[in-house]
Amino acid sequence: MARKEAIINWKMLIRVIGWLLLIEAVFMVFPLVLTIIFNESYMPFVVSIALTLFAGVIATTCVRPKRFDMGKREGFLLTGMVWVVFSFFGMIPFMLCRSPLNVSDAFFEAMSGFTTTGATTMLDTTVISHGIHLWRALMQWIGGMGIILFTLAVLPMLNSSGGMQMFNAEVTGITHEKLRPRVSATAKRLWLIYFLLTLTLGVLYWFGPMDWFDSLCHALSTMSTGGFSTRADSLLAWDCRYVKVVTTVFMFIGGVNFSLIYRASVGQFRAVWHNDVFKIYVWVIIALFIVFDISLFLNNNVPNTVDNLTIDPLFQIVSTLSSTGYTVANFDQWGTFLLGIVIIMMFVGACAGSTAGGAKLDRVVLLWKNTRNELYRCIYPNHILSVNVNRTTISPEIVNKVMVFLALYIGIIIVGGALLTICGASLGDAYFSAFSCVSNSGLDAAISHNGGAYAQISDSGKWVLSMLMLTGRLEIFTILIILTPRFWHK
Repeated sequence: MARKEAIINWKMLIRVIGWLLLIEAVFMVFPLVLTIIFNESYMPFVVSIALTLFAGVIATTCVRPKRFDMGKREGFLLTGMVWVVFSFFGMIPFMLCRSPLNVSDAFFEAMSGFTTTGATTMLDTTVISHGIHLWRALMQWIGGMGIILFTLAVLPMLNSSGGMQMFNAEVTGITHEKLRPRVSATAKRLWLIYFLLTLTLGVLYWFGPMDWFDSLCHALSTMSTGGFSTRADSLLAWDCRYVKVVTTVFMFIGGVNFSLIYRASVGQFRAVWHNDVFKIYVWVIIALFIVFDISLFLNNNVPNTVDNLTIDPLFQIVSTLSSTGYTVANFDQWGTFLLGIVIIMMFVGACAGSTAGGAKLDRVVLLWKNTRNELYRCIYPNHILSVNVNRTTISPEIVNKVMVFLALYIGIIIVGGALLTICGASLGDAYFSAFSCVSNSGLDAAISHNGGAYAQISDSGKWVLSMLMLTGRLEIFTILIILTPRFWHK
């Protein structure tokens, strides 16, 4: 009798996760070297590297799959699992440092880093070693472009073994564009652009008031639109125009679809400007800048200085749309009207295919165009209208998928907020925290002075928020598909 074939190729999954753990261990070497340079305790990273290497070696050498192919199921499952596994091993340094976190706080911090949410329970970052600071920044940088995408770049063998399924499961957006015939070549090109932009930003920071270490960490966290900082008061520690302008420019770039940045890098500037979503992204920033300026000009609590009316509003708009999460010094004085707009921007986010969070501007554009068509049909029911983006007709299937995504997005925020109230959080903290984590923006309810920071959330609440961050980063479907019973049946 023939042996029944397993629905999921578990052995191949475990082996790939083992390769990924070996890569994570290599990244941990950089903060280890830094702790040695600064004569700090290096044991947290020695232990972390040893445990991660051990798990990676066991998974890659002791598990021998009979077949090396991976289909859609394996692609979705691997994408969901690897972010959790990376966070479990990535949290070890936080549990062993000189100001150790408990398991819940450490996992929350790691998941926040890898998903580039930027939420933190570390209220006093002055007691953190240089190695821990670099590890926090590196986690965001790795997660910004994507763990799976990095794996596809360094392990080309996956190109013919479920690579496209993994690429689609992790990369944000409605549709996914391959820049090269092979998905591994696309991944390499995207990571090269990402690396060069980060390097450029680090050099620009270093030319300013930051030293080399602060420049490195902030370049990693800003380009990934994560928002972790080496200082307790974040970029306010260098409250100068130069830092704000440089940061604003690169946060804006971080919110642009990286396929467009690639096209710009090869001289295809016409393709960039003719992209409908990119043009809307620019015009939205301009329109919001005018609204912010008028509101700040009429606000008696905000002095009418050059910075308050030019650099600061533009900085805050781009920071929120890109989900980086940096805030200006006097944001708490800007009033509830602008805070409400900030919440809307957190929902919308920037362009799909970027490192930004949120529902993505592309989907909001499709929602607007489809809504306009439906209103038109109420008057002219016999008219046949289509949704067009970038001179291309969007299929009804994709439009329907976008509508379902936005409905699920709102539903997950509602359910997440309800779960947090069960975990003891106040109503305001619960729903703002759930919204912030699903959108991967990382802002806490303390910015409105009507709520608290993430450190006040209970341990059970932090596990809920961790799963919300993961669901938001992988854009809902990847996680929900795994939870459906049909996924596990042939």
